[in-house]
Amino acid sequence: MVFSGLFFLCVFLPVTLGLYYAVKNRTYRNWILVIASLFFYAWGEPVWVSLLVISTLFNFLFALVIEKNRGRWKSKAVLVSAVAVNLLILGYFKYSGFIADNLNNLLGTNIEIYRFGLPVGISFYTFKTISYVADVYRGEVRAQRSFFKSLLYVSMFHHLVAGPIVRYRDISDAIDNRVETSEDFNYGVSRFITGLGKKILLANTAGNVASMVMGNDYSRLPVTGAWLGILLYSLQIYLDFSGYSDMAIGLGSMFGFHYRENFNYPYISKSVTEFWRRWHISLSSFFRDYVYIPLGGNRKHQIINLFIVWSLTGLWHGASWNFVFWGMYYFILLVIEKTFLLRILEKMPAFFSRIYSLVAVITGWVFFCHTDISQALTYIGIMFGVISRPLNSPEVSIHFLNNVVLIIVSVLACTPVAPWIYGKITGRDRERKGIPDFLLRPAINIFILVLSIIFLVGQSYSPFLYFKF
Repeated sequence: MVFSGLFFLCVFLPVTLGLYYAVKNRTYRNWILVIASLFFYAWGEPVWVSLLVISTLFNFLFALVIEKNRGRWKSKAVLVSAVAVNLLILGYFKYSGFIADNLNNLLGTNIEIYRFGLPVGISFYTFKTISYVADVYRGEVRAQRSFFKSLLYVSMFHHLVAGPIVRYRDISDAIDNRVETSEDFNYGVSRFITGLGKKILLANTAGNVASMVMGNDYSRLPVTGAWLGILLYSLQIYLDFSGYSDMAIGLGSMFGFHYRENFNYPYISKSVTEFWRRWHISLSSFFRDYVYIPLGGNRKHQIINLFIVWSLTGLWHGASWNFVFWGMYYFILLVIEKTFLLRILEKMPAFFSRIYSLVAVITGWVFFCHTDISQALTYIGIMFGVISRPLNSPEVSIHFLNNVVLIIVSVLACTPVAPWIYGKITGRDRERKGIPDFLLRPAINIFILVLSIIFLVGQSYSPFLYFKF
């Protein structure tokens, strides 16, 4: 089940909200959320819902033992065991086939691994449970005494399958003491619909056009076609994932939970370093707090620490060499920036530093979207004129002209321009009043929702790119 599916929009969400607000008791409301979340996950993963429950149980018990023995060697030993168990589960399902294939190719062996389908969201909920036991070990949170409430935290359908990575310490109090308000509910509805529009109206359309522009055979792809294709893919992946995060944050607000932002207009960054402070913030902060800083951060062995972090970041996104290359690409760029380039960028006009950052990021997406490294390198060669190709073609010109409005709107959706325009229209940023927010916002929401449903009915192309992680 996905947030952008008709069943979710027309059946699951209305029924869940109706049942939730029909009762007033906090325990009953939590039970409704747990049951709804397990049903949500089991809809697409009926077998692996048991893995989710077992993983939650293990970490629930680990946390209790860690807290009981805090300050003693046993606490650290249990923490190491907990992290190892979590990573072994993730590793088996996500990386065992990749490791076996590479060992077979390298050593000429014939290692056979029974390959399960990757449980949806396993990377996200594994990192949630690791952050939980680590925070208990550090004394930043108390271990949860109720398995039921631990299961609520891990399984919450708002952020279960594709993030953001919500830490227990951010919602521990809300599990028992949240207050649902009409303001939060209205904000949640608006935020959800905004994300839905990003996903359905923009991301899906951009992705569909990108696949047509790039195609599978690059023998006739001109330079402008290569740039247009990867630009559209860049728009798709941001609007797809930030749209999902918008929907997750909106859903949380409807039910009284407040989640941290996961994106902060990353494409307007003036460096790659800044980009990664703005892109997938929950993942970046996880690696910073639980890997980079414990290894020594900027204090010692910085380059080694960066290498480890970006190796893991690449592998987290997928068991494939293209993701490793993608991680190494950013490792090299970040080392260069930290060594000298940031000082140069700070002295440059913002326009040029933003162009540099955008070109660097767009180029990086080539490795992300091509599982074949040689194909990715060919594509980059076409982009930068290393491989001889015509500058343009009639087909690319037609694709561009037919989708110029989509491109403009999608680019604007990647910037703070839309909120700025909305503020001007409503008069929120000046003394003179404009169209009242209570009139304009519902009208925009209804328009986006109706248009999204129309598109959903007619669309066959509707992937969630981050579901495979």
